[in-house]
Amino acid sequence: MAKPEVIHSWSAPRSLSTSLMYSFAQRDDTEVVDEPLYAAFLKATGVDRPYRDHVLTKMECNGDKVVKDIIYGSGSKKYRYCKHISKQRLFGLPSELMSKGKHFILIRNPLNILPSFEKVQPPSFLELGLGELVSIYSDLCQMGIQPAVIDADELQRDPETTLRGLCDDLEIPFQASMLKWEAGPIPEDGVWAPWWYKSVHESTGFSSPKKYPKTFPMSHYDLLEQSLPLYNILRSHVKHKSSLLSSPLPPPSLPVPENAKLLAWVGDEILPREMAKVSVFDSVVQGGDSVWEGLRIYKGKIFKLEEHLDRMFDSAKALAFENVPSREEVKEAIFRTLITNGMFDNTHIRLSLTRGKKVTSGMSPAFNRYGCTLIVLAEWKPPVYDNDGGILLVTATTRRNSPNNLDSKIHHNNLLNNILAKIESNNGNAADAIMLDKDGYVSETNATNIFMVKRGCV
Repeated sequence: MAKPEVIHSWSAPRSLSTSLMYSFAQRDDTEVVDEPLYAAFLKATGVDRPYRDHVLTKMECNGDKVVKDIIYGSGSKKYRYCKHISKQRLFGLPSELMSKGKHFILIRNPLNILPSFEKVQPPSFLELGLGELVSIYSDLCQMGIQPAVIDADELQRDPETTLRGLCDDLEIPFQASMLKWEAGPIPEDGVWAPWWYKSVHESTGFSSPKKYPKTFPMSHYDLLEQSLPLYNILRSHVKHKSSLLSSPLPPPSLPVPENAKLLAWVGDEILPREMAKVSVFDSVVQGGDSVWEGLRIYKGKIFKLEEHLDRMFDSAKALAFENVPSREEVKEAIFRTLITNGMFDNTHIRLSLTRGKKVTSGMSPAFNRYGCTLIVLAEWKPPVYDNDGGILLVTATTRRNSPNNLDSKIHHNNLLNNILAKIESNNGNAADAIMLDKDGYVSETNATNIFMVKRGCV
């Protein structure tokens, strides 16, 4: 008998992994194996299960033999689909487990896993196995294998599109038979099926997701906080993502591609671009309640750093910010961010200081009890304006805020006045817009000050 080409499915429990195994079992060219490493896992870890003795009696417990004889042994079909739970990948298993075959990762939002998990087994970080799932993805990438990642939520919303995409990634033909199966167990079910597979046995295909989720058990809130970032790491590698609100847009190209991988300072730490975020309770989200400065770095020097910091601290004082970081702390954050990124020239910093996070949503600064939030966003950025050829400006109909209403000497983040003028310049295909004050005199552009040079004098 020939040896089938092995397809490895890696997932956390309660991630529709059994439904997906049933789907592949409907193919005429595929045999399926249900968690072949389970007995080896139970024997090595001593984990208790109601069916533990039955599993250890019925299944091969030697991990080396499982990999050699069951996973990569001879078979009668072209493909062998092995359903794996991530935590069952034990240290010391033969390297062939990962280096051979085709691999993909199935993920599911812990918000949906945890309520489902609780019905069968008390959940824990180890039981969820999301940490190991990230390790599996990383290990495969280091070996030069880029595993496909699919999301169980996508599989429920659009089974055919998701399965077609997965088959393309695995370089196998899609078969329409994968979309339906007969209710009831299949011979390949593991001996633990009576404990875990009730809903699958009642199904005849991938069920549509319920319109509204179940109430989340808040007793598992800490576990959700631990596991959700790991899910999001893997979800960032899902090719086709849908949204409850609208069809997702394709990833845009960046003006400077090098900025795809940058590190930003948020609060009191440096974070990768996609992780650099503030709380939904932060004042900058709640009401644009923040001050900011734009800094330029030329040949290792920050232009007018002290003057910019003077204005930022003056603005924070004018807005009655409390628990403001010291000048030295702000400078330290700036320098650390630049050095970590290796940015010493041709760089722009968007330096923001928000009033900070609130204890509850609302306008009152009395709700701000966590201290200010410092953000240092450094990007590779060439000069915005053409200093040689000049730029085209339009005069905006939007008037600059009056100091009687909101004093522009306070360098605040509430920039809607400027943005409306910028929209006018965009519509006019101009670089920027000149803004007039309430009396019709030139004030500034939507983004910069205006200086006039006459007979060599500014």
